[in-house]
Amino acid sequence: MAVHQALQTPVFNGPAGWRAILPPVPPRPRLQGDAGCDVAIVGAGFAGLAAARRLRQLDPALEVVILEAARVSEGGTGRNSGFMIDLPHELTSSDYAGSGDSHDRQLTALNRQAIAFAASAVEEYGIPAGWFQRAGKINAAASATGMAANESYARHLHDLGEPHEMLDAQAMREITGSAYYQGGLFTPGTAMIQPAGYVQGLAAGLEGQGVRIHEDSAVLRIESDAQGWRLATAQGSLRAPRVILANNGHLESFGFLRGRLMHIMLNACMTEELPAEAMRALGGHECWGATPADPMGTTVRRIGPAQGGNRIVIRQGGYYRPNMQTSAHDLSRLVGIMREKFDARFPMLKGLRFEYSWSGHLCLSKNAVSVMRQLEPGLYAACVDNGLGTTRSTLTGIGAAELLCGRTSAVTAFFAAEAEPSRLPPHPLDTIGANAYMRWKEWQARQE
Repeated sequence: MAVHQALQTPVFNGPAGWRAILPPVPPRPRLQGDAGCDVAIVGAGFAGLAAARRLRQLDPALEVVILEAARVSEGGTGRNSGFMIDLPHELTSSDYAGSGDSHDRQLTALNRQAIAFAASAVEEYGIPAGWFQRAGKINAAASATGMAANESYARHLHDLGEPHEMLDAQAMREITGSAYYQGGLFTPGTAMIQPAGYVQGLAAGLEGQGVRIHEDSAVLRIESDAQGWRLATAQGSLRAPRVILANNGHLESFGFLRGRLMHIMLNACMTEELPAEAMRALGGHECWGATPADPMGTTVRRIGPAQGGNRIVIRQGGYYRPNMQTSAHDLSRLVGIMREKFDARFPMLKGLRFEYSWSGHLCLSKNAVSVMRQLEPGLYAACVDNGLGTTRSTLTGIGAAELLCGRTSAVTAFFAAEAEPSRLPPHPLDTIGANAYMRWKEWQARQE
């Protein structure tokens, strides 16, 4: 008998801003008492919901139950920046290029499969169009270093045969309203989503097909016996012959891959609704998204009424936390930095209030691999999104569902070919080294 006790459950700092700007959703029931199903899924984020939908496609007769530690879209999904990126987006690279042309072509094709999967869910479940828009994105450059990174990435895209457009400072100002940027690199394939809204729509659609979702039902213990698996929560238990762990970095909380996963906390702020005079002063397009030319820079996104109001979202400031938790002090310090970044980009909006600020959790591996495989008989993982929570988690969820059902596909083959996550230095050397490295990289990318 295998027993996996949760060492910790998700802890959140600050409200999930994307969820907060949407109309409230009635709470779903906690798991109470003893219950059973054919497949249990731990986590109602991008991976868990994608897995549930793929299971419904493969075998509609399966009884599927999802256990979510918080409320749907309160965790990582409501703290995500909402870029569903099709192209290589390697965060440990200096310009996002991946592991070579062949690998990047394969990954791009899979990312587009994930985006198509999401688009079909939007249509099938009647998710509002504003919550999923094929708008493309910009790699924004504010320095000569950033411009050089964009030029390097553009050469890589040319080699891959991928469409892209270099933007000059004037074009960037016309789009963003900001004179801060020297240039940009536009790629058309990214879908910009309202992450909380998309996930809420996906969850509601699955419930309409018979999938049961229990909120505020953190799994505290997983154990196997002759009949399969038993998942224990604070108020109940769920038995299932097969289980998918779709809990990203909290895979490690159950004892898997200890010392191999990197837990990075990122922080973001969302402005109050832009008043009419602020929108006139800003100008630019109503909706756009810009990732930094240097991956360690600042992400900025402007949204409109279809996403929850005329607002600007800014994300900056990563730090390594092996316990997957942050503090009010951490967040307060980073809000001050983001205030400076915001004012530098939008001096005409100086003093505009941040209505929401929050911390989020990224899980990466040193060698940029995910964990989508069978861990033990009947126990599958769809975890470690490497900071690509939308596309990569969707893919791992699809893959885990297919693996569980005995199917093979391009998705399962891709993840089966990946290596194990590399070992990290022992603690506390991992923390000291990672944080020192990130501070140095952030200093280098300070203008970005």
